[in-house]
Amino acid sequence: MSARKPFVAGNWKMNLERKTALGLALSVRDSVGRRDDIDVAVFPPYVYLDEISRALAGSLVKSGGQNCCDETSGAFTGEISPAMLVDVGATYVLIGHSERRHVYGEGDELVGRKVKLALEHGLSPILCVGETLEQRQAKRTEQVVGEQIARGLAGVDGRALQARVTVAYEPVWAIGTGLNATPAQAGEVHAYLRGVLAGLYNEAAAERARILYGGSVKPDNVRALMAVPGVDGVLVGGASLKPESFLPLLDYR
Repeated sequence: MSARKPFVAGNWKMNLERKTALGLALSVRDSVGRRDDIDVAVFPPYVYLDEISRALAGSLVKSGGQNCCDETSGAFTGEISPAMLVDVGATYVLIGHSERRHVYGEGDELVGRKVKLALEHGLSPILCVGETLEQRQAKRTEQVVGEQIARGLAGVDGRALQARVTVAYEPVWAIGTGLNATPAQAGEVHAYLRGVLAGLYNEAAAERARILYGGSVKPDNVRALMAVPGVDGVLVGGASLKPESFLPLLDYR
C-alpha cells in the first residue's frame, strides 16, 4: 500500500458569494475536524481568500490560490503574486489548470516559471496537466502530458518535488462536461506520469510524489477512481461548491 496520504482539493473557480463561501469553508473545516488520514484544501476566488484562510486557521483544512503571477511584484495590473497569496494565508496554489491554458493561453514555459516562483515563496504548487479530446483521439495523450510535466517542473529539484509539489491529471475533455475518464484511463495516465517523474528525477522521488485526478469527480464515482493504484486524490470542481456533494468525497472509502 502506498505511503502517500490521500489529498482532496476543491477548486471553487469563479463561483459563490462571500457568505456562501464562508459557510462552505466552515462546513468543510468542521467535517474534517482532527482527521489526519487525509489532506484537504479549498481554493476560493481571490477576493474571499483572506477571510477563508482566517476561518480555517488552526484547522487541518488548508487554503490556496487558483493561480498566481510569474513575477514577484511590479506593474502587472490584475495579477496576484505568490508572496501576496502567502500573505493572506494560502498554503497551496493551482498552476496550469486547463482553463488557464486553453481559455487564457498560458503555455508550458509560463507555467514552469510560476511553479518555480511559487516554490521560492513557500507555496506548494499543484501542477495541472491534461490533454484535449482531439489530442486523445490522435493518441497524443502521453506526448502532451509528458511535455507539460517536464516543462512545468523545469528547474525544480527532487526534494521540492517530493515535499511540496503535487501533480493533477485533468483530461480537458472531462472538466465541467459531466464526462470523466474511466478508472482504467485515469490509471494508465497516472502510471505514465509517475514514469515520467522517475525519468526526470528517480524512482524514489516519483514514488513519493502525489498525483491527483480531476475532471467531473462526484460522490458516485470517487470511490472507483480512488481505488485505482497511483491515484492519490482528486481535484474537484463543481462538486466542491456544496457541502452535500463535497463532504462525501472525504469519506470515499
